[in-house]
Amino acid sequence: MRPIKRSKLRIAIGKLYYTFMRYLEWYFGKKKFANVYERELLPHIVFTHKTPLIRNLKDVDMWLQYNKIVNLQIATKKIDGLVINPGETFSYWKTIGKPTKRKGYMAGIVLHYGAFKPGIGGGLCQLSNLIYWMTLHTPLTITERYRHSYDVFPDSNRTQPFGSGATCVYNYRDLRVYNGTQDPYQLHIYLADGYLMGEWRSTKEPYYRYKVYEKDHWITHEYWGGYVRHNYIYRKKYGREDVLIEDEYITENHAIMMYQPFLEDGK
Repeated sequence: MRPIKRSKLRIAIGKLYYTFMRYLEWYFGKKKFANVYERELLPHIVFTHKTPLIRNLKDVDMWLQYNKIVNLQIATKKIDGLVINPGETFSYWKTIGKPTKRKGYMAGIVLHYGAFKPGIGGGLCQLSNLIYWMTLHTPLTITERYRHSYDVFPDSNRTQPFGSGATCVYNYRDLRVYNGTQDPYQLHIYLADGYLMGEWRSTKEPYYRYKVYEKDHWITHEYWGGYVRHNYIYRKKYGREDVLIEDEYITENHAIMMYQPFLEDGK
């Protein structure tokens, strides 16, 4: 987990390559992507969640967060109402498209190699984080997700486990969700009352209930001098009358900490 320093040329060439390969897959691959919208909402809420649009982040100018809200308003309109039918895949970036100034996107917070900087379309990770967290509480299958390599900000009123989000970089670090069920699912995403709001909806009432939790959270002091944060994410699946059906491993997270850890009891 030691930080890797790459030249600007290496980063630019790598980005061009992976972006081009992803375009080839989008337009010439065999995967069936969801592209049908229904403005009428499906009748049953499977899971809902919301996250605050403004947070107290150390050394982050507030204008970056206000610009992020503009970016989220544009992106959510591209996703709201999208229906993922059985056998289809939801692609975060294929649905939203490339965030550009021409489309109205502004400079928001972009995480870059353990730091943050202004970047067009910055802040859209909040949307991918929300969708990823909601999807973990459904029978849908996450087929592509990337974790953050750096833990930039200390926990501040965290309500979800560390590492329960999904980072995104256009267009090759994507979030993808496959519908392997027999029922259509619909995303309802919008901004209201200072929050980014989200729902997964379907044509049938949810039969299962899910509880996502953290297991074995620890911090290591590495030989090169930094700290790395680790954990495992698991999910309990319950049937009717709260009968536990399964306790399954979801993913693991390892992130270089960019702040001094708060250690207790001399550890």
